[in-house]
Amino acid sequence: MVNKFRELNIGGLIAKVPIIQGGMGVGISLSGLASAVANEGGIGVIATAGIGMPEVDFAKNFIEANNRALRKEIQKARSMTNGIIGVNIMVALSNYADFVLTSIEEGIDIIFSGAGLPLNLPKYLPKGNTKTKLVPIVSSGKGAALIARRWIEKYNYIPDAFVVEGPKAGGHLGFKKEQLSDENFSLEKLVQDVVEKIKPFEIKHNRKIPVIAGGGIYTGKDIHDMIELGASGVQMATRFVTTTECDASDVFKDIYVKATKHDIQIIDSPVGMPGRALKNQFVIDVKKGEKKPFKCPYHCIVTCDFKNVPYCIALALINAKKGDMDNGFAFAGENVYKNDKIISVKELVETLSEEYNAAL
Repeated sequence: MVNKFRELNIGGLIAKVPIIQGGMGVGISLSGLASAVANEGGIGVIATAGIGMPEVDFAKNFIEANNRALRKEIQKARSMTNGIIGVNIMVALSNYADFVLTSIEEGIDIIFSGAGLPLNLPKYLPKGNTKTKLVPIVSSGKGAALIARRWIEKYNYIPDAFVVEGPKAGGHLGFKKEQLSDENFSLEKLVQDVVEKIKPFEIKHNRKIPVIAGGGIYTGKDIHDMIELGASGVQMATRFVTTTECDASDVFKDIYVKATKHDIQIIDSPVGMPGRALKNQFVIDVKKGEKKPFKCPYHCIVTCDFKNVPYCIALALINAKKGDMDNGFAFAGENVYKNDKIISVKELVETLSEEYNAAL
């Protein structure tokens, strides 16, 4: 099969397949999935949120356990691929700076950073470091322009790309509830908005700043349509969960395969944002006002009011990753119900390529 995809160039890193596998925590996208995607020519991403939870000393040595786990996953991914590997680091994490510094020390290719504006991300790059590329995740052209202006004025650093995440994504969403179904916030409009808002920076600095579209991308035709709107590539997460190489348990993947449209729920996350998840008894209980007792080992997300929230989201997500759905739930994107079987990453990329070619 001939690959007709356009290459994605992020700061000189060339991905033959213009697909970034979205970072999925807790523990859904680690070295296994990331390396498989990188081996197929895309960009594999390790999610850092809660990455250290399986470490035995997580509660006692939060920072150290997380950094150790992150190093392990980056090194493991490197041992399995020569392709492009990134990390997703949420700005809202209380150990954000540690994750950034550890990733740079390990020579990660790209840092993707959202869940807040990564206004000071370039300050962590050692002088002369050109290996690690920095890519903010935004939900508006206004946010992209603000970051670009700040990085250029304060750090003389031009963003290597932007990921724009629309309201159909899984997990935490950078929108108000009423905006999720508002056509003015559709991914199509957001992509065009970001492309337009960063154009002055591209012209002034004579440099292309790629825009990557994410949130609800499911088929090769979706990829084609986004590129037609001005995107240079796409970010996909939900569709990679139902692959053999995904780091989640088989129980977790099976929930995706069996999901229907009616199972998709918008929930209020303890971190103060709406989130898209799959309905199960845990979600039903919480919506009814039930509390799930927990002891907070560490205030891991800055915006979490851990003394008053009904449950620990990090614990719920790590339980789900392991397949313990009685004590957790799965985040998922708007199109999760379209997944009907488990396939390899290679098969998935081939399918997307065929669909993309057909749309040309």
